[in-house]
Amino acid sequence: MASVVTGDDGVARCGWAGTDAEYTRYHDEEWGTPLHGDRPLFEKISLEGFQAGLSWITILRRRENFRAAFHGFDIARVAALTPAEADELMLDTGIIRNRAKIEATIGNAAITLGLVRDHPGALDELLWSFAPSPRAAPPATLADIPAVTPESTAMSRALRALGFRFVGPTTLYALMQSSGMVDDHVAGCFRAAEAGAVGAA
Repeated sequence: MASVVTGDDGVARCGWAGTDAEYTRYHDEEWGTPLHGDRPLFEKISLEGFQAGLSWITILRRRENFRAAFHGFDIARVAALTPAEADELMLDTGIIRNRAKIEATIGNAAITLGLVRDHPGALDELLWSFAPSPRAAPPATLADIPAVTPESTAMSRALRALGFRFVGPTTLYALMQSSGMVDDHVAGCFRAAEAGAVGAA
């Protein structure tokens, strides 16, 4: 895969974005953009967990279905899902019908609810506490982007200690990328160029 591709619009992007319209929008507007808030980050944890073993585009194309199935990833509402409702989710062809992942999402919501009920922002603070210092320069190529880092490993260890599931180091590094805790747009991508211009200002 080329590290940078130029779309029909003449814009240079990270090679993984390809020419798929949804992937391109996600690359341009979301990936690497700082994301905050307990609910949005809980959604990211959940979707990254469902992605394990699959391609991200598979999840991205079903994201609205996931949001409908899991009540907009409202933490309290997901935590309150019953076994019968979990059974119903297993019949929902619009999402990934994996019982272990569905049950993990419900369990993770219950843990998150315990964190944020008396301390709104606690999940946000916890996850962002593992964000590394910004890169001095963008990755030169896609091959220079790691799959796991010490920070994602530490985040995984912390979340697992709380009881979270489907939060391995690779899954959480993907979370760090998608929520902007790290910026892995490669050199030559317009997003990397924009970040460099901001940093130089």
